[in-house]
This record gives sequence, structure tokens and C-alpha cells, in this order.
Amino acid sequence: MSVTIDTGLSETARKDVAEQLSRVLADSFAVYLKTHGYHWNVRGPEFFSFHKLLEQQYRDIWAALDHIAERIRALGVPAPQSYSAFGNLTSIRDGDPETAATDMLTELLRDHETLIATARKAFETADEAGDEASADLMIQRLAAHEKFAWMLRSTLGGR
Repeated sequence: MSVTIDTGLSETARKDVAEQLSRVLADSFAVYLKTHGYHWNVRGPEFFSFHKLLEQQYRDIWAALDHIAERIRALGVPAPQSYSAFGNLTSIRDGDPETAATDMLTELLRDHETLIATARKAFETADEAGDEASADLMIQRLAAHEKFAWMLRSTLGGR
């Protein structure tokens, strides 16, 4: 049974937005995995504060994954769900559990900046398509990842 999607967006617009959201989902999943892994493996004199900071961040990202995937589905497109699909879509590299604590934070800072760029592109695509719901979701994610980047940068002693 085929049911028509009539939400005011063309099929092309829905697919274009879903493609960009899929990239945000993949980058978010990769940053989630790395953040959670670094939470487990961080060590050194700043262990407790870094451990707690990373926990706050991975919990937020984990919750966001569902919202992003459900928005892709609402657009009528299957959400990517496999490691290989995410691997083909993401530009985030895996983390190494042997990385020094401050290097972990520096790496995550760069990863959030990459994710911010991915989310900005998705926002622009959604905005141009007139997809306010997807644009709003990207605004929320941009605010979260910009805050995470600021927290990591400040923890590292930067602005």
C-alpha cells in the first residue's frame, strides 16, 4: 500500500533535506561514540572533571540521535541505521582510547566544529526548501554543539 506524503514539501525537497539530515545523524553518531569512549578511557589528574563533562555531552547527543532520525522518517525517507551507512556518510574519524586526556578534548572540539558545519549545511538546505521543522531542529543542534565546543575550548584554556 502506497500512501502519499502531502506536507507542503516536494518529494525532491524532502529527499534533499533528508540527505543532509542523514549526514548530521552520521556525524552525530560518530561524535557520540567517540565522546562516550573517551568518557570511559580518559585518565590523568583532570579525570573526574573531564569524565563528567564528556558524560553530559554524550547524553545530550544520544537523545538528539532519535530526534534527527525521526525527522528523516517524517520526511518519508529511511534513516541510516548501520555502521557501514554511518561510515559512508560521516567525516568524523574514530578515536583512540590511548589518546592523552587533553588531546581527547582537542579532538572532540574539532569534531564538534565539523558537526557544526554539517548542521549548518543541513539548516541551509531545509531553510531553502521551506522545511521549518527540520530547520528548527538544526538550530537546536547548532546551539548544543556550539555550546559543547565552547565548553571544550574553555576547559582547554581557550576562548
